[in-house]
Amino acid sequence: MTHDHDLVLRPTAAQTEAALNPPPGRNGGDLVVETLAGLGATTVFGLPGQHALGMFDALRRSDLRYIGLRVENNAGFAADAYGRVTGEAAPLLLSTGPGALTSLAALQEAAAASAPVLAIGSQIPTAGLGGGRHGYLHELPDQAASFRGVVKSVHTVRTQSQIPSAIAAAWKSALTAPHGPVWVEIPQDVLLAETSLPVVTGVDATPEELVPRIELTAVAADLLSRAARPAIIAGGGVVRADASGKLRQLAERLQAPVVTTFGGKGAFPWEHPLSLQSWLEDRHTTDFLEDADVLLVVGSGLGELSSNYHTFKPRGRVIQIEADLGKLESNHPALGIHADARPALQALLETVEERTDATAPDRVRDLLDKVRERIASQELTLEQDVLAAVRKALPAGSPSFWDMTILAYWAWSAFDAKGPNTMHSAQGAGGLGYGFPAALGAAAADPTRPVLAVSGDGGALYSIAELATARQYDLDVTWLIVDDGGYGILREYMTDAFGQATATELTRPDYVALAESFGVPGVRTSPQTLEADLAKALATPGPSVVVLPAVLRMFAPTHLD
Repeated sequence: MTHDHDLVLRPTAAQTEAALNPPPGRNGGDLVVETLAGLGATTVFGLPGQHALGMFDALRRSDLRYIGLRVENNAGFAADAYGRVTGEAAPLLLSTGPGALTSLAALQEAAAASAPVLAIGSQIPTAGLGGGRHGYLHELPDQAASFRGVVKSVHTVRTQSQIPSAIAAAWKSALTAPHGPVWVEIPQDVLLAETSLPVVTGVDATPEELVPRIELTAVAADLLSRAARPAIIAGGGVVRADASGKLRQLAERLQAPVVTTFGGKGAFPWEHPLSLQSWLEDRHTTDFLEDADVLLVVGSGLGELSSNYHTFKPRGRVIQIEADLGKLESNHPALGIHADARPALQALLETVEERTDATAPDRVRDLLDKVRERIASQELTLEQDVLAAVRKALPAGSPSFWDMTILAYWAWSAFDAKGPNTMHSAQGAGGLGYGFPAALGAAAADPTRPVLAVSGDGGALYSIAELATARQYDLDVTWLIVDDGGYGILREYMTDAFGQATATELTRPDYVALAESFGVPGVRTSPQTLEADLAKALATPGPSVVVLPAVLRMFAPTHLD
């Protein structure tokens, strides 16, 4: 009897010959890029640095495409978006110390949004490892400790033979649900030393599937089948798992209204008769969800934004499907099902009984009418017109990437993403500077469609250097910068809280002239001409900048009603 673990892969004569006679001039960096290529990577992001030069030298001997950004944090955002758009682990090559640490905010966002990023950084030479103070440039007492609280897993390499297995383990970790960023670090001398190891060809890192326990889905299916007023909250886990089709089937079978979280934008069709859209910062929506006798939460931890700032208090039974074990029942008691959204929804589809409820579409319509009346009473026509212009100008299949700016806060609630995995923002961790470099990563992933980035003038200054990247690689990204003279949302928060704002006003450059100095065409627009100017920029290949001088306001914080 032969067991799988008894099988031995026998190389062909040609493979044996190639293994015994590796090409000369290879170093540890070649083992890195060969492993990445063997795992299926085609594009890498990053910035070179002194200790990492072995990896970057090896890139010229590989078929991997390199996209170099100007700031490590922006490179991390680009890799994050590449991972979200493709579902593949996005390699991010970094140097030691300051270079590595500058990526941390981007990796925090990737962790919060479950974006698979494989960060590979250099380290000081092996002789200096171990926490001593050896005086090496860029040295940290424990570099890995800086990443341990941010990423899913940390892998430290000390010899060349460890490189392929460490990277494969990290790759598997990044792509096992919940997806996320991982960290690998390799000493400078290990990267630079010539290697006699054969070219890496036989590498496999198939992620494990996170399937639900059948006794839990059986109970969940029974609860949902017998519910009088079921409802569904769909989070980013539905998008990451490519499970929006299964979500729609289940909602229709149960006649259960669906609201998508801000991270789950596009997980359910916006205009569907059962769509509650994304108005989570609204007391009417909160009331509707609280009234459900069975609430199915898929791929969301019901965090601050998804729970209307923790004012949401469900009265019925909650079923929570979540790939991140630490998020199960972290905010509300529930029937917790630790599973990826896709197999869990499939299990429910196979076991729930079909419900009939003719009232569900009417209740959805009534709720959305109440939301519209609330917004209409606040005299926010400018904001709604600007958002509508963006939607009309953006082709339906094009992705958009939003920085932490007032227009993005509007978009979380009011923007029709037109499909899953097309609208992305930094609302996971909430850091500034995400929109433009993330859009560059998406354009690198799929050059067949234009990409939109949206920033405020404050967030734009975080990533202005990447106009050079956009031009260098001719990436098809249109960057809309809403210039309101400062940190607009913080200005609102401080004025509301303290009566006046401090430290929110900014001296800005002429963004159009600045873009043109990089060789990127720019145009200054107005609310009246925004749709036409934005559509023209999106239809023109290559990078462009559209600047909208406008002071936008947020709708009232309805969780306080």
